[in-house]
Amino acid sequence: PSLRSNSLSCILASNLFLSALARLSTDASDYSEVLPDSFPSAAAEPLPEFQLEPEDAFIVKNRPVQLRCRASPATQIYFKCNGEWVNQNDHVTRESLDQITGLVVREVDISVSRTQVEELFGLEDYWCQCVAWSSAGTTKSRRAYVRIAYLRKNFEQEPLGREVRLEQEVLLQCRPPEGIPPAEVDWLKNEETIDPALDSNFLVTVDHDLIIKQARLSDTANYTCVARNVVAKRRSSTATLIVYVSGGWSSWTEWSECNAKCGRGWQRRTRSCTNPAPLNGGAFCEGPPFQRITCTTLCPVDGGWTEWAKWSACGTECTHWRSRECQAPPPRNGGRHCVGNMMESKNCTEGLCSRSEWGCRALEPGAGLAVYAGLVGALLLCGVLLLCVGVLAYRRSCRHLRSDITDSSSALTAAFHPSNYKPPRQDNPHLLHPSAPPDLTATAGSFRGPLFSLQQSAVDGHHKIPMTTSPLLDPLPSLKIKVYNSSTLSSLELPGDGSSADGEILSLKAVGAGPRPDPRDTHGYTLPRDPGNSASATLGCLGGRLSVPSTGVSLLVPPGAIPQGKFYEMYLIINKWEKTTSPSEGSQTALGPVVSCGPSGMLLSRPVVLTLPHCAQLDSPDWTLTLKTQNHQGDWEEVLTAGEESFSSPCYLQIEEQSCHVLMEQLGTYGLAGRSAPPRAACKRLQLALFAPRAPCLSLDYSLRIYCTQDTPHALKEVLELERSLGGVLLEDPKPLLFKDSYHNLRLSIHDIPHSHWRSKLLAKYQEIPFYHIWSGSQRPLHCAFSLERGSLAVSQLTCKICVRQVEGEGQIFQLRTDIQETLPPHSPLPSGDTCVPSSQVGPYAFRLPASIRHKICASLDAPSARGCDWRLLAHSLGFDRYLNYFATKPSPTGVLLDLWEACHQGDADLVSLATALEEMGKSEVLVVMTTEGDC
Repeated sequence: PSLRSNSLSCILASNLFLSALARLSTDASDYSEVLPDSFPSAAAEPLPEFQLEPEDAFIVKNRPVQLRCRASPATQIYFKCNGEWVNQNDHVTRESLDQITGLVVREVDISVSRTQVEELFGLEDYWCQCVAWSSAGTTKSRRAYVRIAYLRKNFEQEPLGREVRLEQEVLLQCRPPEGIPPAEVDWLKNEETIDPALDSNFLVTVDHDLIIKQARLSDTANYTCVARNVVAKRRSSTATLIVYVSGGWSSWTEWSECNAKCGRGWQRRTRSCTNPAPLNGGAFCEGPPFQRITCTTLCPVDGGWTEWAKWSACGTECTHWRSRECQAPPPRNGGRHCVGNMMESKNCTEGLCSRSEWGCRALEPGAGLAVYAGLVGALLLCGVLLLCVGVLAYRRSCRHLRSDITDSSSALTAAFHPSNYKPPRQDNPHLLHPSAPPDLTATAGSFRGPLFSLQQSAVDGHHKIPMTTSPLLDPLPSLKIKVYNSSTLSSLELPGDGSSADGEILSLKAVGAGPRPDPRDTHGYTLPRDPGNSASATLGCLGGRLSVPSTGVSLLVPPGAIPQGKFYEMYLIINKWEKTTSPSEGSQTALGPVVSCGPSGMLLSRPVVLTLPHCAQLDSPDWTLTLKTQNHQGDWEEVLTAGEESFSSPCYLQIEEQSCHVLMEQLGTYGLAGRSAPPRAACKRLQLALFAPRAPCLSLDYSLRIYCTQDTPHALKEVLELERSLGGVLLEDPKPLLFKDSYHNLRLSIHDIPHSHWRSKLLAKYQEIPFYHIWSGSQRPLHCAFSLERGSLAVSQLTCKICVRQVEGEGQIFQLRTDIQETLPPHSPLPSGDTCVPSSQVGPYAFRLPASIRHKICASLDAPSARGCDWRLLAHSLGFDRYLNYFATKPSPTGVLLDLWEACHQGDADLVSLATALEEMGKSEVLVVMTTEGDC
């Protein structure tokens, strides 16, 4: 056998040599034409059969791969790679004998290095193949491909964070980095691997996308796409998925009881946005959380006794009697019944006769007839007296009713002369309390007609109600006008000892040492004051003005508001941003700063004017504006809603384009809130401010911060102070942005970065500020930061574009071109109108209108004019006529109008607007006074 094997080996070697020569001469790649199909000298045996074929392999880093094949029966096995025979010395051959068949089993290994694969040029991959020989012929194995394994760093597409509603289908896309072999993809939820077999709500597509069939609250999480192969494992940026729940209204509550125990009032019912409650930034319920309707409660009338009737004739019991009735007036609507006896009797003979004498003494003849005749006459007389008393009582009640109710048509025909009206009786039970204001109109704005001013002259002791018609307004409809006593509408006096020569000073400073009181109670201690956000002064009867510089917040205390001889340490403070200090609730939005003025316990003789800036866009009537106040418990209460004023409203709200002025007589903590007036959505003005680190920048990192604040001077001032403490500078003047009540977020993105020198560290394509955080107005200054990295310290120029817009709304673009090494001059975006005004002004210097001119105007316009050229026309000319009844209840309506004018024109340098209004009214005598004594 060994001899036979050696001879066969020689034959095979010679055949291989001839085959190589034939291949070189014919340029053929197939060796089957050179080798003979059979060897006559060899015994017959089967073709080689591969028991192990080479497998595809990947070269990881620089480690070579091993290819192996095994065949039986095989006399020789060689590898051929890319059409070239591998050198025999590179083969590692092992030979064995199959114990079952007795055939020769040959196994061959070769090693393929990274260099061999890299030296291959062309589009075809590196491949290797085994060729096995036996006496029966040759057999070829499958091709095994050898590739260099790798995995790129960057994903072709990364998942993006989203906000989706409950039960919405969600698609998170992921395209892994390019690699050999192709990367396998796993999804992580909060770093836990997602297995779709365990949770059927998840589905991973063949494109490696993750589908959440129905979003659940538990699916709110951070999702990461992980790609891996034999080389490495890569993680995508984390995508935050927020599943939100939009709010739904609960059922309406029952209507509350009428809040007025007597007369006109209102009922209210509420609903809450808790069915379900908004969650994870979901939209708040649309519509008002409460409804209010008017109601009328009949006033209870207590019963009153009529006058006693005359005594009856002396009766057989030696007594006579008299009676009275509970009919003056009779009790009505639950009023109390008269207290006391209805009848009264007494002895009519002054004790000269008694019942026993009449009973024991016999009548003389003829006396009985006289007695009975006297009794009949007495009864007839009593009947006549009762009839007269009833007629008199009826006539008296009619006279009372006629004195209380006057038809408006007769009042109009009588030219509303004060002498035509006499004060009502103080004992008239039909009238309301004397201190109640006159109900001249049923509801504010329910009709247009002549309005009436209530005056009280210190000289005239009679309580008159001067009324006049105005050519500017339509005539009154036919209605009844109740006339009330206005004696209690005089100015209030402060309690205290009037004998003090220096007057009284009410201070806010705490007396003595003790525990600190409730910070909401401003009666007994000094509020913490930031010098940049507060103002204070001691004011007396001459009045003054407190202003917080660069904020648009001021408090005007007109002359006479503080009684003579009284002094108060008054303050004006802008509260810090806290969630508890925001007047907004539900779908409302805070429209400006929350301001505290005080002391809250002081009494005022006339209204003061508080000026607050606001950010409501008033181009169209899309707002429902509400003034709110904070009580000592920290809860917010409604003071009034613009357009819904009545005689019970304690304030007057004058709304201008960028600020509002509040006439009030009670100091405290106030804020302005608003909501959209259905069916339209309101807009509020925002300001966008771009800040960057102060130059020169010595780090490779560079950050751009964009703040989104309300368009009020105080809000921007707070941001500037914050950035000043952080070492930031304002790159451009702030840009305005109209933010709509549409439940869409504010989106910020950066574009056109020069990638050759700069790189953005932001993984997502954009950032968003949730809608409710901006709309509520109760958050601290909101901002987004864009972190950049420059390639080297030599790079100093930065150009990029930052886009800020509300989704499906308006937007702004910052076109940035800056040198981060060049120190920029500071911007001054704050308005300069009040920067030169001191924080407090005391006495006449605080007012533009001299006192002498003021008195002349009041004397000329307070008195009603038959032509309507009085204070009402002045209010119309100045634009203060939204609710004239407020001014009509003041002792001097013109004085209150001038106070409001002073507050609205505190930044003006002349009296042109007032002089123009007086000139249009034809008040030439007042113009002469203003020209000679003023400087207009």
